Amino acid sequence: MWTGITIFILAYIAIASEKVDKTIAAMIGAGLMVAFHVADFTEMLGKVDLNVLGLLIGMMIIVNVMATTGVFEYLAVLIARQTRGNGVLVTVEFLLATAIISAFMDNVTTIILMAPITILITQLLGLPTVPVLILEALFSNIGGTATLVGDPPNILIGASCNLSFNDFIINLAPVVLLIMVVCLGAVVLLMRKKLQSNPDSVVQVQLTQPRRAILDPARLKRSLIVFALVLLGFFTSRLIHLEPGLIAICGAFVMVPVCRLELAHMLEKVEWNTILFFCGLFMMVGALEIDGVFTLLGEHMVSLTRGNFALTMMIILWGSAILSAIIDNIPLVISMIPLINSIVPVFARQMGIEADTEAIRQQISEPLFWSLALGACLGGNGPLIGASANVVISQIAHKNNYRLSFKDFTCYGAPIMVLSVFISMVYLFLRYIHQW
Repeated sequence: MWTGITIFILAYIAIASEKVDKTIAAMIGAGLMVAFHVADFTEMLGKVDLNVLGLLIGMMIIVNVMATTGVFEYLAVLIARQTRGNGVLVTVEFLLATAIISAFMDNVTTIILMAPITILITQLLGLPTVPVLILEALFSNIGGTATLVGDPPNILIGASCNLSFNDFIINLAPVVLLIMVVCLGAVVLLMRKKLQSNPDSVVQVQLTQPRRAILDPARLKRSLIVFALVLLGFFTSRLIHLEPGLIAICGAFVMVPVCRLELAHMLEKVEWNTILFFCGLFMMVGALEIDGVFTLLGEHMVSLTRGNFALTMMIILWGSAILSAIIDNIPLVISMIPLINSIVPVFARQMGIEADTEAIRQQISEPLFWSLALGACLGGNGPLIGASANVVISQIAHKNNYRLSFKDFTCYGAPIMVLSVFISMVYLFLRYIHQW
């Protein structure tokens, strides 16, 4: 176990230092896990989330196909004209749109769709591109926390604990809305001077005609039809029993011939560096999961509470947030779900409640699961590798010749993470703790 932890820490340091390419560090780390017999290679491969990879590859192809039509330039100019080039208003609109879309669509998909428009509009208005991209990734993680389908940890918790879409809306959406408002206020207050548009650029934007940005109207119509079907598939994925990754990859391979483009050319546009980085990260984290690291951490976390329900909630919230800032939140949640289920009867006995009563069990367990959901989702906003959306935004920035470093992301992400989790702590205490 200690060998695996040491390898992971060394790989994490290499990634954070940025002296070694992130993909190289992750893949070498995965290789060392196998070489030192931390886990079997076949088992580690089984931990690679093909749904996430399929979603990434499919959406990258779809976005690149749509980019050939000029639609992103059209949207960028249109938004700039409607806001009269006000940099603060443009940023607020983009962050709100990102958060809302992320509540109903995967965070990575949202980032892949929004980032090209964001880069174009910041270039048009002379706004700082990298800070806006970082904030967009942060707000995608915040927005995804609100619903059952917004973030993978929520999907896992909902499926394992029989929690419905409405349960998540009722219990998590209020605090997520509060977090969004507070964080937006902080962004406007602290960054309003940085978000001033270039006056000359504003004048030029007002003189432009957005429709002239469309290069191929016929291809745009065909791509939008396929894209609408892909979005419909995302929203109904649970009803039709298809994973979002499969929907995205199938949609991409339909869109390419429909839009009369060469598949080989579109595949060249895929960020394979990002895909391989995720493969290495999934395998390293998977090796730690196989080795029982997360289960042991969870047991120690709960043992610190000594049967105090309020303290247990806070430790689950902050513990999952801190761990999610360091490691992938999916294996963390998978490890924590059975642990929480095992401590519910203990609290039931302490309170003199029949643990076999389903309603009572839910009354005790649900606050613990909401703590886990908030911690795991919001904790990913800390460092660059805390969430998939963060890594994707970094690679998109690099592709467009913008340097988004580990340090830069953490400077924005860590304060937002701490603020968000603190607000969640107060919300959980006020809403649930008084019952006990």
